[in-house]
Amino acid sequence: MAITASQVKELRQRTGAGMMECKKALVETDGDIEAAIEQMRKSGMAKADKKADRVAAEGAIIIQLDMDRKNAAILEVNSETDFVSGGDDFKDFANGVCANVLKNKPADLDALAESTLESGETIDDARRALIAKIGEKISVRRFTNITTSGYLGVYLHGSGIGVVVDMEGGSEDLAKDIAMHVAASKPVCVSADQVDPALLEKEREIFSAQAKESGKPDNIIEKMIEGRVNKYLKEITLVGQPFVKDPDTTVEKLLKAANAKVISFQRYEVGEGIEKKEENFAEEVMAQVQGS
Repeated sequence: MAITASQVKELRQRTGAGMMECKKALVETDGDIEAAIEQMRKSGMAKADKKADRVAAEGAIIIQLDMDRKNAAILEVNSETDFVSGGDDFKDFANGVCANVLKNKPADLDALAESTLESGETIDDARRALIAKIGEKISVRRFTNITTSGYLGVYLHGSGIGVVVDMEGGSEDLAKDIAMHVAASKPVCVSADQVDPALLEKEREIFSAQAKESGKPDNIIEKMIEGRVNKYLKEITLVGQPFVKDPDTTVEKLLKAANAKVISFQRYEVGEGIEKKEENFAEEVMAQVQGS
């Protein structure tokens, strides 16, 4: 059966695949467009599985709120390159997933993967179909739902860093300012009582070893250690940090002046903690030259 240009065009519009791939699928299914779509989806899923071990450390942070601004969802979706994460297909998928998180509040990533989008597809099927279309690994990495009885402060720095702050008292503007501060200053937690004891003990051991090298008496060394521990706690806790818009005051003082309290915050940064493959462009070019 002869395959017409209009058939190829329709299949391309419906799948986003290349012309030759569409023509091949139509030939193999005797021009049956629906059968060709099904075959291409099956083939695409297989291609998606082959990309599962590749590193996806680029992507975007998405934040969405409901109408009354009492519920928020923050989500990280990853791709292999920032070129793909800047495309409409990626953005549409990521926004659809975030809307699902906000509405359905899934328990975990597995539950989210089985949730359905407005198109009727499960999120995992849509993700794998997107991989087949664009040729890169796409992964839904993490999400958090935040509900407040106070104010939600939201800040997005481009699409690379996102923060949601749950604040009691104060105002929405202050909550947003605190979210901007968290984005810039990267506190580990709100206050000292939330610091992981294991992390604090590790730092105390380091400070102790450094202080003992001074050769000073034990009572002085102990004061030096406590001084450094207190300084460290101020550096890593939100309330101990100098406010990014006014370094002469701390976040703690700013909150007290507004009769406000930060209950929690979520800070997502694209790719944090993912080991990226380091590329050396000069070495890559040299290798290609030597191999040619």
